[in-house]
Amino acid sequence: MRKKGLAHLLEPSFRLYFLFLTVFALATALAGQYVLACVEAVIVLALFAYFRHGNEARKKELLSYIDNISSNMDVAAKDTMVNAPLPMVIFQPETEEVIWSNDRFLQITGERDHLFDRKVTDAVPGFDPRWLMEGKTQCPTEVHLAQRRFLVFGHLVRTGDKGERSFLATTYWVDVTDFSLLRDQFYSSRPVVALLNLDNYDEVFRGVSDNVKSAMLSDVDRILDEWASPTHGLLCRYDRDRYLFLFEEEYLSSFLEQKFDVLDQVRGVVNPNGLPVTLSVGAGRDADSYGDLFQYASLALEMALSRGGDQAVVKNRFNFEFYGGRRASETEKHTKVKSRVMASALYELIGDASQVFIMGHAFPDMDCVGPAAGIVAMARKRGIPAYILRDPSPNPAEPLISELAALPEYEGVCLSPTDALVKANVNSLLIVVDTNRPEQVLSPDLLEAVNKVAVIDHHRRAASYIEGAALNFHEPYASSASELTTELLQYVLDPKDLLRREAEALMAGIVLDSKNFTVRTGSRTFDAAAFLRRAGADTTEVRRFFKTDLKHAVSRYEIIKEAQMIREGVAVSALFHPVDRVTAAQAADELLTISGFNASFVLFPDESGRVILSARSSGDVNVQVITEALGGGGNAAVAGAQIPEKTVGEVLEALQAAIDRYCDNR
Repeated sequence: MRKKGLAHLLEPSFRLYFLFLTVFALATALAGQYVLACVEAVIVLALFAYFRHGNEARKKELLSYIDNISSNMDVAAKDTMVNAPLPMVIFQPETEEVIWSNDRFLQITGERDHLFDRKVTDAVPGFDPRWLMEGKTQCPTEVHLAQRRFLVFGHLVRTGDKGERSFLATTYWVDVTDFSLLRDQFYSSRPVVALLNLDNYDEVFRGVSDNVKSAMLSDVDRILDEWASPTHGLLCRYDRDRYLFLFEEEYLSSFLEQKFDVLDQVRGVVNPNGLPVTLSVGAGRDADSYGDLFQYASLALEMALSRGGDQAVVKNRFNFEFYGGRRASETEKHTKVKSRVMASALYELIGDASQVFIMGHAFPDMDCVGPAAGIVAMARKRGIPAYILRDPSPNPAEPLISELAALPEYEGVCLSPTDALVKANVNSLLIVVDTNRPEQVLSPDLLEAVNKVAVIDHHRRAASYIEGAALNFHEPYASSASELTTELLQYVLDPKDLLRREAEALMAGIVLDSKNFTVRTGSRTFDAAAFLRRAGADTTEVRRFFKTDLKHAVSRYEIIKEAQMIREGVAVSALFHPVDRVTAAQAADELLTISGFNASFVLFPDESGRVILSARSSGDVNVQVITEALGGGGNAAVAGAQIPEKTVGEVLEALQAAIDRYCDNR
């Protein structure tokens, strides 16, 4: 403190000057020069008086100047508020009561008198001022008022005494009607490219006379013309079963609202054998060029077909939107040309690779292990080392993969995801089985590390899928990935090339996903099973893989006991404690054996805090569409989801809402 006082004393100022003059006068008096000291004292007093007088005068002038400026500023501020070019209103955000508004705001609201003691929401219906209390300075949406559109800006000012919490909101309203109309016109006039595909053209018109075929195609063309005519767009057929449709985006919203009802109309065209025509639509929007739009439409159509057809998919630059596809059945494709081509391509990919890794989804089941074992047999025939990624955590396929690992031919075949990642090189081939979604694979890191990837899957494709695969054998009509893999093996292997345990693993995968050949089975399912029988698969040994102990059987029936019917034919069993995932899946299967249930859902928490959902269907209910709303997937008859950071109660509410939406829109 002394240092600060001394420093302040030594600052150059008039006080310091007067102090030294006084010291000199005192020194003169002490020296005996009293007359000179008196003269110096008089001069010092005169100078001090003059300084004080001048200082007071300057203070008065400064205060007068400040008062004048403040007064002018108040006048300018008041004049700016009253005569501002923008409509303004000041109100209390807590009560929405108007404090003041200028004439321009009265004009846009159509009010003649002031709005004092009225709520701003009365003058502007639909205006929500909560954004101000959230700390925002601009209303997140445009405000519509008397056929005009406004952007609203504002800020809050704290008022009131200490301890009181009160605010005043000042808002400025900018008329952006012309800009908004021009923007809407631009967006509504943007082009949309749609590709329309008759899914089952070959099946519907096989064995049909030319006259009947022409009549059916005429009916389809008439339906499509009537559907497209309100858009004044361009609809033309560019292949025997494909159409190109160009229209403006303003008409897309009506198609979305009607959920592409043209799908139902086309399904009304039936051949003499009772087989209906089904249509798939892929639409591309929100792109920078026609080339990009056509690419979006192609991807959307591919997505629709990979999900079973008879549906519409709209793709923009960010994601996919799905409409239709609510029926649980897919049309089996009778031609095996694709399987033969895929088998040859996969055999060549394996031959060109230095090593092959086979990976399924996390928490693998027997329909993961079966295809993996089949591909190991293919690589063994080709002379290429193959490795199966083994999930270190407990899973339902562990007994089967342990039996395979004990075989002499499987020594060193099973690897952990970490070991596989270390072993991978630039010439490695990764084959993903029983899933097409990158977030569900056992090792996402290995998927990113390997350059060449092949996918074999039967689940309906979701919005996220493995892109850029060198080979993609994706058939949603198939019962299982084991069935698809067996089809491939028939073209490159003899039955004797398969080990008996490998054939049984493939058979177990088919039995698991087809529910003992009762769900989603076709002629090709039994063809695959016959091939596996010739390869030595023993059905008695296969049944052994599905045996459970008494504890799990009791737990399964406890899950069934908790089931409730929330909609006609739909059963939901919600448990609030962890259970075995295999037991829960078996309980969902067994619920379908109860009369009156066409679909079942079992949900429960696991040890990591996620909620696990298992869904099954034996009828027209497409459980994949329902589980997709919760972030899951699968196929029409078997689906599931893993929902993190939510409770069972929250997931149950979301599931009920998804089921209600599905049933109401059917």
